[in-house]
Amino acid sequence: MEAVVGLLLLLLGVSHGVETYCDGRQDGAQCYGALGGTVVLQLMDSASEISRYQLFKNRTTRILDGRKNNIGTNLITDRSSFTPSNGTFRINDLSRTDGGEYTLELFISNGLKLEPRTLQLIIQAPVSSVLLVSECLSQGEMRVSCSSEGGDSPQYSWTLDGHTLTDTQLLPGNNETNNITLRQDVSGQLTCSVKNHVSSVSKTKTISTCGFIFIDCISNGTRISQWVLEANNTLCIKTTTTSTMTTEGKETDITVTIKPSTNITSFNQTSSNTDPWYIKHIPVIAGVLSALVILLVVGVAFVCVHQKKQKNKPKEEDDEQELTYADVRIVQRQGRQIQRVAEVDVEYGQVKFSGRPRQTVKQTEDTCVYAMVRKGR
Repeated sequence: MEAVVGLLLLLLGVSHGVETYCDGRQDGAQCYGALGGTVVLQLMDSASEISRYQLFKNRTTRILDGRKNNIGTNLITDRSSFTPSNGTFRINDLSRTDGGEYTLELFISNGLKLEPRTLQLIIQAPVSSVLLVSECLSQGEMRVSCSSEGGDSPQYSWTLDGHTLTDTQLLPGNNETNNITLRQDVSGQLTCSVKNHVSSVSKTKTISTCGFIFIDCISNGTRISQWVLEANNTLCIKTTTTSTMTTEGKETDITVTIKPSTNITSFNQTSSNTDPWYIKHIPVIAGVLSALVILLVVGVAFVCVHQKKQKNKPKEEDDEQELTYADVRIVQRQGRQIQRVAEVDVEYGQVKFSGRPRQTVKQTEDTCVYAMVRKGR
């Protein structure tokens, strides 16, 4: 009960101050008034030139009767007023019973009756508020429901980022209903507008995709074309393994997983921002790997050149042979005379060469060093 009372108070609060205008000078005019609000009916240009005027409701109840600037009868005088100078009839605090057909009869100065004119007054409850609810479907579509509180004969319209929804954004259906289904790639500022002839209210909600991507590839000879949830996707994933040298000279395998593209031309889908980080940074990874390989090649080349120079460097000290000479002594033989030069016996010690290996470089001359020769006494 409290909820019903609250809703009625809410409707009255919304309706209060709602004023509508209707030109009833044309026969068959259709006018609308807000429940609890005010309606201004333009019945004539001015009553100063009209000798008599009468306004009937449903052809039986006389609501208004007057002559020129004088008002004789006003059945609802407590909440209505007629202004002869501009010919407007104002009704306040409209209720459902105020709706119906109104007929105006006019008499000119010579007593001639003009053709009666009728108008239809329709009382509507204004729309008080709008609620948007969205949910993801099994294939990644999004169903959005728009509901309004109060409001008679509501009309719905939808816009995305300020533009009317198109057929490429909607699954087959009418976008003028309160329930729509968006395609998998649609996101942005979605607005639902609800209106009738006496009010208009809108609600905006930011929507995003349901996390689905479109797979279009050939796997094991079979073409796969469908929407799948990206987080659980195991279809059409290409994995490549490459080897690269580390700074220690070891090979390291790097595995790069490339997921299928999410570019959908048939649904006007743009590349989403939900790709894994390594997909977005493949160029950076490739650049780093290339730099490491170049540095490794330069380092190996430098080491090889340095070792080659060390092997080709001549070793002068090793090319020399070390000679060891024994003492040479001269011993005089007894009893033998020497006429010119005394003959002496010469004893030679052994000449020894060091055990160092000969070098490939050939000596042009052997340098000999002799010991002192002493003559024996």
